[in-house]
Amino acid sequence: MDLTQGTQQEKNARAKKMMLWFGIISLLMGFAGWTSAFIVSSAREDWLSDFKLPTAFYYSTAVIILSSFSYMLAKNAVRKNEQKTASNWLFATLFLGIVFIVLQFTGFSEIIAQGYYFTGPTSNITMSYIFLIAAVHVLHVAAGIISLIVVLVRQVQQKYTADNLLGMELGLTFWHFLDLLWVYLMIFFYFF
Repeated sequence: MDLTQGTQQEKNARAKKMMLWFGIISLLMGFAGWTSAFIVSSAREDWLSDFKLPTAFYYSTAVIILSSFSYMLAKNAVRKNEQKTASNWLFATLFLGIVFIVLQFTGFSEIIAQGYYFTGPTSNITMSYIFLIAAVHVLHVAAGIISLIVVLVRQVQQKYTADNLLGMELGLTFWHFLDLLWVYLMIFFYFF
């Protein structure tokens, strides 16, 4: 396929999708580095081997998975020209995204209640990694919420149609990435 061919709109869409994938790949590399460092550091003598993840992290996993489905339902509603339904699903996704962040902070509070901190005399390397990796993910979810708000405003303005879904597709791709990344991190933390 010749990428120089097509209408200006098609070339613009390809460029935006490519930029998003470059960003996603760079984020994956960062998280791969942190999880690799986590594995290497687990050989340390002061590594916690009996730590249990906060319950709130499990609930947040279910919430972010549900939010991906609600975002997909919004896109499908636009394809069917059900604009009000699409807006409602986007509002649901926004609500679930906020609930995810609240649950993450609840999880951090659970860790602190167990006496573990990110830094200081009661911190340890295990908890520092968990705090760091989860907090950086929360920051990316906050960026995802900002992009979701932009999509939601554009949807309420009825800017999306079955033939014009690029912004929503980009937002949905990033949201799915955040969802899959958190599921990966939870599986990783559970087994390591």
